[in-house]
Amino acid sequence: MSGVHLDFERPLVELEKKIEELRQSADAADVNVHREVAALEKRADEMRHQIFSRLTRYQRVQLARHPRRPYTLDYVRLMTTGWIELFGDRGFADDKALVGGFAWIDGRPLLVVGNQKGRDTKENLTRRFGMANPEGYRKALRLMELAGRFGVPILTLVDTAGAYPGIGAEERGQAEAIARNLREMATLPVPMVTVVTGEGGSGGALAIAMGDVVIMLENSIYSVISPEGCASILWRDRTRNVQAADALRLAAEDLLKLGVVDEVLPEPMGGAHRDPDAVAATVHEAVVRHLARLSELAPEEIVARRRAKYRGLGVYTGGG
Repeated sequence: MSGVHLDFERPLVELEKKIEELRQSADAADVNVHREVAALEKRADEMRHQIFSRLTRYQRVQLARHPRRPYTLDYVRLMTTGWIELFGDRGFADDKALVGGFAWIDGRPLLVVGNQKGRDTKENLTRRFGMANPEGYRKALRLMELAGRFGVPILTLVDTAGAYPGIGAEERGQAEAIARNLREMATLPVPMVTVVTGEGGSGGALAIAMGDVVIMLENSIYSVISPEGCASILWRDRTRNVQAADALRLAAEDLLKLGVVDEVLPEPMGGAHRDPDAVAATVHEAVVRHLARLSELAPEEIVARRRAKYRGLGVYTGGG
């Protein structure tokens, strides 16, 4: 594991570091050291289970934001072949916060569109922490319409705190770009699968998330606003973020119960960043499974079901 870690996992990280140091310094024939390592590994397993089997909602927020989580281009590398990235909205510029291109998954052509965060300060400045400008959403729509024209299924990978809130973004029509994406995605006649891999923040996430199937990773979040933003508005106190996270019901298990998402995928113990290969394999299996089912439907049925799905969200069915 990298040197980046969260406060609540610090005791585990320190124990894992001690185990690794013992392994590196131990003589191959030193039975006592091997026994100590085995005892510490057992203790680490118990600690890992104790920490990650009862995470609070805000701890899941922290995991969703972990800077070592796999991002869109990592999933592209681990899940697909023949990746060809396409650029630009044909109107203003190319937005590096949102990437898209065509690839193959198990012999099937696929359009992949997703948010891309950076791994260091320089890259995050370029990619704006995965927060897209209007041209990013217009690029995504251009590519999705291209996929629709040629009958290519679409996979969208969501990981953003929201749309970029800069003045330039507002001047170039941020709200209009998001609204247009929602309208046009409702009519695309090809299967669409959405996976929330990290943060699913507000309209910035929804602008590429109108899938026929919406999947969340176990430690991802999906919400109209961040816990910090919610706390600032409701209580004028950003430090009440833990309370806000509970109130928002933004965890994957909450949204599955509410019917907002269709499936929750398990992550490796400790989070997706601890084993990117394993989590990519899990996502790969789910995407292929859903695309196979959706591809059996006629285009008009795909559109009708998608529209019914989103019109039915939030419908009040109680009495009195």
